[in-house]
Amino acid sequence: MLPIVLAALSAVVWGIGDFSGGKATQTSRALAVTVLSQLASLPVLAVCVALVGRGAPTPKVLGWGIVAGCVGFAGILLLYWGLSQGAMSVFAPVSAVTTALVPLGVGLAVDRTPSVPALLGAGCAVVAIGLVSRAPGGAPATPRILGLALAAGLCFGVFFVLLGRAGADAGMWPLVGVRIGSLGLGLLAVARTRTSLVLDRRALRWAVVAGPMDVIANALYLLAAHDGPLAIVAPIGALYPVSTVILALVVDRERVVPAQLAGLGLAATALVLAAT
Repeated sequence: MLPIVLAALSAVVWGIGDFSGGKATQTSRALAVTVLSQLASLPVLAVCVALVGRGAPTPKVLGWGIVAGCVGFAGILLLYWGLSQGAMSVFAPVSAVTTALVPLGVGLAVDRTPSVPALLGAGCAVVAIGLVSRAPGGAPATPRILGLALAAGLCFGVFFVLLGRAGADAGMWPLVGVRIGSLGLGLLAVARTRTSLVLDRRALRWAVVAGPMDVIANALYLLAAHDGPLAIVAPIGALYPVSTVILALVVDRERVVPAQLAGLGLAATALVLAAT
């Protein structure tokens, strides 16, 4: 039960971070927002390590984290690139469902087999992610858009798997590796593209929320993955579009289509079944 609760909380916090990052990128370049938000997350990361450090890190633990951070950062760049093409109604659900399916498949192959209700809950979560992520309108799908969506989802799915494979005795140290990998790639991209890291005041406020939310979500998911089966906690953690949609509805007064409402209900069903 506790791993499911932690995974669900991670999804809520990830959704808040995604919403905040999305608001920041409305007025500033995505690369600058991503790098600065991750820099802003370092104090929160230090607190997480201090609370659940569990001794000194091993090269293996940091290695898992670094690889996960690099893959996750690549996924972010692909996500922003794909969404900028204007086909959000196609890109978002394809990438989100792929994100959930990758760890679900890996978990079933290498991890312990969950109960039938829990597995049904994971399946409901995957469908809910696709429904909630749908956006009205948008450009038509093209092979390029579908390829970018699958690649972004694959990166995020692999991130879930790598973070879950770091080991139960790793504490929060894998997150240090994640930040080393993602910030290393981010600063390299900034240098190569000569991107300015100066944000306007509005974007900066959203960015300093997005970064800490990302670390907290990662920490919650890591704790869930320590004690729960990957095939269940990863799809539940991947429900982050739910809180993003709810925030868009409440804060931005965006219109929610019927498919998204159905997805919200199915997400609740997924949580109940996964906790059985």
